[in-house]
Amino acid sequence: QVQLVESGGGLVQAGGSLRLSCAASGRTSSMYAMGWFRQAPGKEREFVAAISRSGSSTYYADSVKGRLTISRANAKNTVYLEMNSLKPEDTAVYHCAATTGPAVLLTSRNADYWGQGTQVTVSS
Repeated sequence: QVQLVESGGGLVQAGGSLRLSCAASGRTSSMYAMGWFRQAPGKEREFVAAISRSGSSTYYADSVKGRLTISRANAKNTVYLEMNSLKPEDTAVYHCAATTGPAVLLTSRNADYWGQGTQVTVSS
């Protein structure tokens, strides 16, 4: 079992930046590939980014490439999402997820654990 708690969301103007954190407790987070998903009102939860257990491999949705960066600090059991050049369409609840499978195959259907989410709102 692992518990995930996100933080760092908030209200920001378009073009601004935020840094989300996902703190893991329970089993060592380095045992899991990790990812970030987001869900806007009335829309399905969508993949944003994923990172391998070691942090050596990362994967991104096309819509966020070059603007969002996923990283992890296994010694702190924490995964981060650095968000730059934010757009109004990035507005959503951002959820952290953990999987026992490979990061490259992580989807909203096969994640093993989820955090409760943190709201990100980007104003135009």
